[in-house]
This record gives sequence, C-alpha cells and structure tokens, in this order.
Amino acid sequence: MSGWFVLTIVLGVPVGPMARIVMKFGGTSVADLDRIRNVARHVKRETDDGHQVAVVVSAMAGRTNELVSWTREASPLHDAREYDAVVAAGEQVSSGLLAIVLQSMGVNARSWQGWQIPIQTDNAHGAARILDIDGSDLVRRFGEGQVAVVAGFQGIGPDNRIATLGRGGSDTSAVALAAAVEADRCDIYTDVDGVYTTDPRIEPAARRLKKVAFEEMLELASLGAKVLQVRSVELAMVHKVRMFVRSSFDEPDAPGMGDLDNPPGTLICDEDEIVEQEVVTGIAYAKDEAQISLRRLADRPGVSAAIFGPLSKAHINVDMIVQNISEDGSSTDMTFTVPSGDMEKSLTVLNDAREAIGFDVVQSESGLAKISVIGIGMRSHAGVAATAFQALADKGINIKAITTSEIKISILIDGPYAELAVRTLHSVYGLDKT
Repeated sequence: MSGWFVLTIVLGVPVGPMARIVMKFGGTSVADLDRIRNVARHVKRETDDGHQVAVVVSAMAGRTNELVSWTREASPLHDAREYDAVVAAGEQVSSGLLAIVLQSMGVNARSWQGWQIPIQTDNAHGAARILDIDGSDLVRRFGEGQVAVVAGFQGIGPDNRIATLGRGGSDTSAVALAAAVEADRCDIYTDVDGVYTTDPRIEPAARRLKKVAFEEMLELASLGAKVLQVRSVELAMVHKVRMFVRSSFDEPDAPGMGDLDNPPGTLICDEDEIVEQEVVTGIAYAKDEAQISLRRLADRPGVSAAIFGPLSKAHINVDMIVQNISEDGSSTDMTFTVPSGDMEKSLTVLNDAREAIGFDVVQSESGLAKISVIGIGMRSHAGVAATAFQALADKGINIKAITTSEIKISILIDGPYAELAVRTLHSVYGLDKT
C-alpha cells in the first residue's frame, strides 16, 4: 500500500459474513465506569456476531487536560519527552479498564499500549506522526478470538520513548491501525450520531448524512465541523479506510446497530461509493476570524514570501488569501485571514518585517466569521456561488472576502451574521429537505 508511512500487513481481510472492525471511542464515551461498561456492550455485540475487533480508546473526558495542566504546573519549560510520558497515561487507564470489563463479560480481551504493538512514530514529541505499524501480532491474536484494546494517541519514537500524536490523535491512531490490519471499516464512536448538513444547534432542520466523500469530510473537518480530526480523514483518504461515524450513546442492542452494511451513522468513503452526488453536501462555519490587509505593496517577485514566511515561522495559521493588483500594475493589496486570537501577534510580526515587505499601511478587523459551502457536486454544476451570493444579499449580509476551490466556497462576513448566514445557505440549497 502506498502512502506517507509504511504499513506491515499480514494475512488478508476475512471473507464471508465475518469482518475485521476497528472501533474507536472518544473521551465522553469512556468518561466513567458506567460508560466504559456501555462501550464494552458495543464491543461484545460485534464479537458475538463473529467479527474480529480492535478497539482504540481515548482518555476519560477531562483527564488529558488535567495531566497537561500538571506538567505545566510542575514546570512551564518541561522536557517534551516527559510531557508525553505523563499525558499518555490517560489512555493507558482507559484501555486497561475496558479490557477488565470485557473480561468480566466473558470476552477474551487484552490491553495494548502504543509501544507494545508497536506504533512507530517520528521524534516530534507532543505532535508525533506515525511512520510504521506492525499489525502482525494483532492479526495473529484475532485468529485466536482475542479483542485488542489499544491506547490511542500514542506510539514509540526512534529514541525508544513514548511519543504522543497531538490533540485528537486517537482518531489518527484508529485509522492508521485499521489500515495496518486491513480492516473492513473503522467505526468512530462519539457523542453525536453522524455527520450533519450543518450544526444542528444553529439549524434544527439539519439532516444526518448517509454518506460523505473523503474530500468533502476533509473540507468539513478543516472548516469548522468538529466531528472528526483532520489528520485522521487525510489518512483514511490516502489508504482508502472506510470510516463510520456513530454514537456510543445509542443502545448497543437497538435494532440495526449490528448491521454490518448499513448501521445507523454516516459512512465516510471514496467518491465512487456515492451513487447520487448532491450539489452541496453541507455548510460549515468558523467564528472568531480576523482579516488583515496590507495596502500598496510593490508588485514584485518575493513579496508574498516576505509576508507569509515570517508568519509561518511564528506558527500563525493563515487561511483565506486575496490579492488585488492596481490598474497600472505598480502596486498590489494583500488581504488574508488568521484566527482572531493571533491577530495582534500577526500585526507585530508584519510590522517587524515592514522594511522587507514594503507595505504602505496595514489594516485589521477581528470578530468575523467564515461560512463555507461544500459539495463534490459543485464540480459539474454552474451557478452554485451565484446562488450563495444572492441569498446573502437578500438578507442584507455583506461579503468581505471570497475564496473557492473545486468543491468549496468560503465567504467572510461580519461575525454577528454567522448564524443567519448558515441558516440562509442551508435552506437555499435545499439541505433542510429529506
């Protein structure tokens, strides 16, 4: 298999009714012993149906934050390797407790830490990337009927020390493990029952989607939807790992929960699996955006590098970028967005580099919102952008900046209009209709 890390794969995917499934449960799903017992019932349902199962767990809700605060309280300038040793403990507790509960229910299960599999990572402690997973021992134990309960968020670096994958890394652990053992599916259990056309808290008419293409989910995750972590979706797309977003709070023995092909939730899959592609799949939003404009820059090679190089070195994430060149071509304006919390830091960096950049004046505005329209059907349909612009105009919403791609339109507006814009666009594209 190709991709950005090596996978050691043994044996093939089981044939017939038996499947190989990776089940991932987040912090709210394992928040206490009662919820861990509920997770165990979900796992037992799959094993009772004859499936081979690996489970990846996060730390109990709030535990990672507590461990992080302890490391910072111990010393603001701490060794990143010791930080990883501390914060990885949360997943170790969850995996051990779940294995104990499963054993008490008669399920053959054992816990695995990242270094025991092993999940090999690079040396970037605190934000490591997976390089290799050897799934051979897990696959052998699948054949013996054993369930693997794996601590997410962690692996082992080249220095033979525990390395954590950064916040949200348990999703990445699960997808990578699913690729390594050639799982039929990676089920991501969370506190919502799927991916919706937009945030149901803003638009009650939002619908749960049955299927979403990898490309669409990547855009949704990066543009504000919090259901899945971006790196996990990237990895699933590279290795064609079918992901299923499900709720751990659904009753484990409810009708359809054990349906291998069509359980409740949202399937994240290759575009080829989606027969009828909607023009627009969903509306995402991100609040607390800031806009920075550099006026009357010299229109010469290297200006963009002079702007965005220092911002990158300062670890400032730049999003929407719009450039306008003057009529005579002698100067240009550069406008871009950053998180509102990074605006002052960005202005300091730009003013420090003013001589190298050569701008006349810098203008800034915070408290903005980015609304994004996403759908793979945009590739073959004209007028999608015009529909959005007219709908917003009819509501008196002014557009400050626009960026587009093949499957996305992002629009920058004043923050107080964010919810109205989401509801307006959700309706104009018919996403509130079944």
